[in-house]
Amino acid sequence: MNFWDKITGNDMTRELKTFELRAQQLPADYQAAWEKIKANIWPYSDFTGRNLMPILDDVLGLLEETAADGQSVGEVLGDDIKGFCLALVGEEGAKSYRDKWREQLNNNIAKKLGK
Repeated sequence: MNFWDKITGNDMTRELKTFELRAQQLPADYQAAWEKIKANIWPYSDFTGRNLMPILDDVLGLLEETAADGQSVGEVLGDDIKGFCLALVGEEGAKSYRDKWREQLNNNIAKKLGK
């Protein structure tokens, strides 16, 4: 990745377009689940969102494999897509903005208190 692509986000734009092309090949119920997953996972991105690209790639791969096997979305993801996303980003160690701000605030208070 060159410097210009990293600054402008062109690399991520290309990767997201590739993800969307792959998602369009899925059955309709899988496409709906993909949209819900994207909506629930983006709050856990870092400033650029690059930390989520491998996670999204893995989830899309899972959806592609299970769709090819003929499994339903409910069998794969369960009923709680938000919980699935939370467990997924928790395993990857992705933090939301709220987590980062809380950690920064706690560090600043600890410095002020002399700890």
